[in-house]
Amino acid sequence: MDVLINVFVGLHIIGIAALLGGFLTQMKVMGKGEARVSPSMLHGALTMLITGVALVGLNQADDSSVNNVKIGLKLALLVVILGITYVKRDEERLSAPLFGTVGLLTTANIFIAVLWV
Repeated sequence: MDVLINVFVGLHIIGIAALLGGFLTQMKVMGKGEARVSPSMLHGALTMLITGVALVGLNQADDSSVNNVKIGLKLALLVVILGITYVKRDEERLSAPLFGTVGLLTTANIFIAVLWV
């Protein structure tokens, strides 16, 4: 079971890397108002959702404790990120505050995962 959990943790990290990497590559043009949601951002967020749900299920099946408040907050942030990236995926330009919100929520999600014990 530990190997399977570790595989899903790795996939979860790949998803966050795709989401954050897509955001970071667009930061230069964000100030000009020319940032757009890249496909890697949407796919990274979807990967995070699928692997996160799988991780919660695997940890509960392994009788490990799961902090439901932490997972609920992370899920809520991810749903907002997914909503923005899905709705705005076809637009040529995204406003800087809205695009910055995606980056801020992604960063907050990372810090919640790492620092909340």
